[in-house]
Amino acid sequence: MTTSAGEQLQPGVPEWVARTEDKQFYEHELASFVPDRIFDAHTHLWHREHTMFTNPDMPEVVGLVEYRALMDELCPGRRVAALFIPSARGDRFASGHEWVAKHTAADPSCRGLFFVKPDDDPEWVRQEVRRLGLHGLKCYHLFSRTQPTWESDIPDYLPERLVAVAHEEGWAITLHMVKSRAVADPGNIQWIRRYCEGYPNMKLILAHSARGFQPAHNLEGLPKLTGLDNLYFDTGANCEPMAHQAIIRIIGHDRLMYGSDLPASHLRGRSLGVADSFLWLYRDSPVWGEKHLHIKPVLIGLEHLRSLKWACWSERLSDRAVEDIFWNNAAQLFGVK
Repeated sequence: MTTSAGEQLQPGVPEWVARTEDKQFYEHELASFVPDRIFDAHTHLWHREHTMFTNPDMPEVVGLVEYRALMDELCPGRRVAALFIPSARGDRFASGHEWVAKHTAADPSCRGLFFVKPDDDPEWVRQEVRRLGLHGLKCYHLFSRTQPTWESDIPDYLPERLVAVAHEEGWAITLHMVKSRAVADPGNIQWIRRYCEGYPNMKLILAHSARGFQPAHNLEGLPKLTGLDNLYFDTGANCEPMAHQAIIRIIGHDRLMYGSDLPASHLRGRSLGVADSFLWLYRDSPVWGEKHLHIKPVLIGLEHLRSLKWACWSERLSDRAVEDIFWNNAAQLFGVK
């Protein structure tokens, strides 16, 4: 296997296994920064029989044991707990939910979410989340009827009746918002405020640092979302330091939670804000051999961790505040002792 930069990858070595450049990067950039405990507030589990992940560079089965092994490639020697999100195909959600519930129950420090579609009956959702011992909901724009789904309003894939159930049950909801300007979009701002103010016992988590892959959107939109006591953020593989820094400065570090977004964390490359949008660079993007350069891309999860380090440094956070982002904030939100 050869990258666009001409790098010969060792045959038979999976994409997700840390190589020399990853280990050197971690020791130089991150070993002294990453705390001893990590609560991963945005990550996925899957099984080949029900997953929507088809990347041959990713393992076919990831339960609790495999997840922890993968995280040890990223952050060696750390204690890790997580909020698990199903990664199932549309016709295999039941299997995905059972898989997540099984592996969540195996560790009392872990939590799990139930994937909802906009047409789901709220009472059925309530019954299933209780039966499975899960702790909240995950929605996604791909199930919106709006086309293209990337321009969906939040109720198109997270209807208010499901938010009401989360409020009644005290659940969290992880929301990957869409629209081209993310949290700067007036419609997204309107619905986030409405849901948070109208359903105060529901905890809304904006994934990927408010999907601030273009940090300018966070700088513009977040000042309009202050004062919401039930609004949180996971960092979810966002590699732009300013996206996290904007949350820390405008909303507060106590609302920000680390998230690896496995399996994205174990691909190679990074997200990059450009113009009024963003793009992703991957191992096969034709950028690693530009001019005189020959760059070996490291795991996205490492680039993401460095972006968090830079954000914490820029905001002059104490060690305790960094520990809040990596463990305490999520532990308090989800009642982890």
